[in-house]
Amino acid sequence: GPCTECSCSSGKESEKDPSHTKKKENGGRLCVPKIFFGTRTHKQITQISRELKRTAYSCVPMTILSSRDYTCIHPVVSNSSNRNEMCVELLEGKHGKSCSYYHGVHKLSEHHALQPAPRVCQAWDIEDLVSLGRKLRACPYFAARELMVGADIVFCPYNYLLDPQIRDSMDIGLKDQVVILDEAHNIEDCARESVSYGVTESQLRAAREELQVMVSNNIRQKHHEPLQAVCCSLI
Repeated sequence: GPCTECSCSSGKESEKDPSHTKKKENGGRLCVPKIFFGTRTHKQITQISRELKRTAYSCVPMTILSSRDYTCIHPVVSNSSNRNEMCVELLEGKHGKSCSYYHGVHKLSEHHALQPAPRVCQAWDIEDLVSLGRKLRACPYFAARELMVGADIVFCPYNYLLDPQIRDSMDIGLKDQVVILDEAHNIEDCARESVSYGVTESQLRAAREELQVMVSNNIRQKHHEPLQAVCCSLI
């Protein structure tokens, strides 16, 4: 089985625990790398987990990383257009409220249906995770992230592997891991998208006006003037 207390579980743990580096020097067993399996869409993950279920590896510890759009079950946040911000605000307790689903994460991540068991079909998909999360009133989004620590195989959309900001926020460390990209001819478009940003003319005009207010009120002029010039030139 995999060693879950070392650099393969998450990039950060290797810094905290110097003992495993000694193990390697003393000729101890090395960690089993994780397999990160990237797909173009969330829908394809469902197809692949279905295929995994039919193989001899269906009981391998796994997880699926996906956005809150697919995995948030909070009645208010899940129906909001800015789920990420609302979720963070709840977890920070900004308005004196919290998320009871988040506090139940361990009930889901430690549930026997998601734990590897010999000769039992274990492979699951996002729908399985979400319906179990609803039953247990526990957050599937954070449970999936917790399961990454002990997982041998991690399914996720391409951009989770390609976009450094997402990698960072998800604690994905790819050093010494195995990365498989399904339908890799789509990578170019995906990489281009992850470093592109769309903006409308009205947004540019609004930004220009706000920057103008900053400049005329002498607020960090040397930073805001060049930005204002960029907005003007784009308009």
